[in-house]
Amino acid sequence: MKPEDFPATDATPDSVAPSELKSRIDAGEDVFVLDVRAASNYEEWHIDGGVESLNVPYFEFLDGLPEDSLAALPEDRTVTVVCAKGASSEFVAGRLLDAGYDAEQLADGMRGWARVYEAREVETGGDATVVQYRRPSSGCLAYLVASNGEGAVIDPLRAFTDAYVEDARERGVSIEYAVDTHVHADHVSGVRELAAATGATAVLPEAAVARGVDYDAPFETVADGDELTVGDATIEAVHTPGHTTGMTAYRVDDALFTGDGLFTESVARPDLEDPDAARDAAETLYDTLHERVLAHDDDTLVAPAHYGDGAVRREDDTYTARLGEVVDRVDALSLDREAFVEFVTTDMPPRPANHEDIVATNLGERAPGDDEAFTLELGPNNCAASGEAAE
Repeated sequence: MKPEDFPATDATPDSVAPSELKSRIDAGEDVFVLDVRAASNYEEWHIDGGVESLNVPYFEFLDGLPEDSLAALPEDRTVTVVCAKGASSEFVAGRLLDAGYDAEQLADGMRGWARVYEAREVETGGDATVVQYRRPSSGCLAYLVASNGEGAVIDPLRAFTDAYVEDARERGVSIEYAVDTHVHADHVSGVRELAAATGATAVLPEAAVARGVDYDAPFETVADGDELTVGDATIEAVHTPGHTTGMTAYRVDDALFTGDGLFTESVARPDLEDPDAARDAAETLYDTLHERVLAHDDDTLVAPAHYGDGAVRREDDTYTARLGEVVDRVDALSLDREAFVEFVTTDMPPRPANHEDIVATNLGERAPGDDEAFTLELGPNNCAASGEAAE
């Protein structure tokens, strides 16, 4: 419905900015969310992470308050009403205010929530500065690696190009490289936009380019063992196929940026590049994890491209973990080859929303505008094998 089509309410609700709501959640405040989108949208993707929420579609409020549906609604707490873009949540929050509830609406709805982006500096054992960027709405992670005034951004999201540029400027860092670990299926890559905005070199794994990457902008490739240099830091490419054929991790000092190959709480799913070859990819993933990733020292810091509900933040407030801790935490890593393949190919979660269009965009086959690109990646990324990571 259009905003003007909703029944009038006497009260006008206050709007809470998505970043403010996230701050309340992080502070452990008693947040209650009333999500008024359709049940299917709510089940696929909603605000979680310790908040209490209730789903009652907005159309149930058109003729008044749905008493049965609101039996669980608190009368002594602020109710934050959430919809897709902000129109129906304003109407429902107004209805609740008229009825005596303390209600507010989330500005711009879930689209606004998807624009929340946070930065945390990672405590590593190396000399390079590492900053982790995270998108709470989807669990996507990106990184800035900086040394002596030069830096590289690993797995940048197109929607947050300006954030990387501004953060680097404030840190006195010149972005020299914009690097992807693989052809992403859950979000639109920002390597081209970041390179264009900063003069940096866009870098893709050579094996990923073999999938048919065709950009209308220059880029370079790296293969296993190749190195990039920023300041005094060396970024070494480590080919880690399995999630995709081109999946490549990057080693910097004691940190291993694993992309979607290994999360801190789960392992990758093997079916996003070619569903018909999922079992073969799962076997490759097993070999990669045991021969290429777990061969690193237990103190290696795993810095993945996603996190999910099961992820635990370190004391530095980042979603990273020492490799030894990951091995202890992720049961799949203790399975034999046959059991591992069965595990990662069984009961996989739904594919990321619009993944075919996103992959086509990241290959250079499609060229959506900024708004369309942002809309394509709304929702969960679902890049983990069992849904344990990156919900």
